Amino acid sequence: MQIDEELTLKKLEVFLAFMRSGNLGKAAVELNTSNVSVHRAIHSLESALRCPLFKHEGRNLIPLESAYVLEERAQQLIKDVLETVRQTREAAGFSAERFKLGALYSLTVKTVPQLIMGLKLRRSELNIDLILGSNVDLLYKLKNMELDAILVSLNESVADPDCAQVQLFSDDIFLAAPADSPFANQAEVDLSDLRDATFITLSQGFATHQDGNRVFQLAGFEPKVAMQVNDIFTLLSMVNSGVGYALLPGRVGMVYESRVRLIPLQARYHLQQHIGVVFLKAKERDPNLLALLAECRMYSLKHPS
Repeated sequence: MQIDEELTLKKLEVFLAFMRSGNLGKAAVELNTSNVSVHRAIHSLESALRCPLFKHEGRNLIPLESAYVLEERAQQLIKDVLETVRQTREAAGFSAERFKLGALYSLTVKTVPQLIMGLKLRRSELNIDLILGSNVDLLYKLKNMELDAILVSLNESVADPDCAQVQLFSDDIFLAAPADSPFANQAEVDLSDLRDATFITLSQGFATHQDGNRVFQLAGFEPKVAMQVNDIFTLLSMVNSGVGYALLPGRVGMVYESRVRLIPLQARYHLQQHIGVVFLKAKERDPNLLALLAECRMYSLKHPS
């Protein structure tokens, strides 16, 4: 037996509204439609089922046994369809109860906590997973639907036709030096004076690694790299211990504020990171993502570049 094309979920919803109210007028008010539309939907439903659901007593429709059977089954059917829609959207990452946010390690100092607090105020029921990594790793996870959005440096490594971006703020690159370094109290530093110094860098794939390379090119030398690390906090710890110098964004300055100095570079070495959120264009209408984007825009207004 094939399902008649006139048998639709919308007509079942109209039928259920009428069964709850027992009155065409009340059902019409509930559905924000007219009495005629409710009556027409019920009549069409009977035609599609090829059996009567009601008997007429004057202007009243009195449910038959068939109507009560349909009511019980239709309630479960509508419930199952709604759950199916919810699970399907959740599998695609749309309005799921869990939001997977990727971010650079350096953004956990200030930016990520503020955004998460704001997002939880907007959607208190939302569970948020935070995954940390490099620009390259996070974009890969975003493209493979493992993340819903990423907070990264908006450079060429995250330029992708399938993605959209919203900028939050810009951040200068500084020389990170131990507090007892001869450069620590300088108002600005000529990076070429550190041609023979030892440096620590982040691994390739991190935006700060790429930006550091650009600054060294401006200074005209290849740095002596003692070690590469996979997160900015380990790097700061190495600088604090005197293992070497580093080029770092200003947002991490408060981590070792009394023991590591962030010294401005001379104007000829000036370079900024532009920090923002990146997300798939295909998911731009997802309510969870829209809530995050609203928080990002609020954040950018409070922290103008």
